[in-house]
Amino acid sequence: MTIRETNRARVIPLRPLPAPPGPAPSREPLWRDLVGEALRRERRSQGRTLKDVAGAARISMPYLSEVERGRKEASSEVLAAAAQALGLTLADLLALAQGELIRLSAARSRSIGHPGHPGRPAGPGAGSGAMGTVRLAA
Repeated sequence: MTIRETNRARVIPLRPLPAPPGPAPSREPLWRDLVGEALRRERRSQGRTLKDVAGAARISMPYLSEVERGRKEASSEVLAAAAQALGLTLADLLALAQGELIRLSAARSRSIGHPGHPGRPAGPGAGSGAMGTVRLAA
């Protein structure tokens, strides 16, 4: 047996683990997705183009597009500039994203909030969807 054949014999191909039966677990929403969606929703509600808002915010159009799609984790300076270009404050933008996070979290807790689920308290009020208030400081 040659060295090459020996090395090939030691390689174990990696395969993804089979998915467990049942529905796929829902994943926590990412903040960048929520903020990007809030930016896109506000821009579209104003009937403005990416080019228009990017120019007003002094950021590149491709970068703003990536932020809106949740592919880039934008700095607070970029988010503030984009928000201002839309006539919002950074606090307004984050409040829009927070509202969506609360809505998604409540829906998620209703769908997985049965007693005995890991990470969820069992007993009175478990799975009721009651959420605490989250406050953001800008």
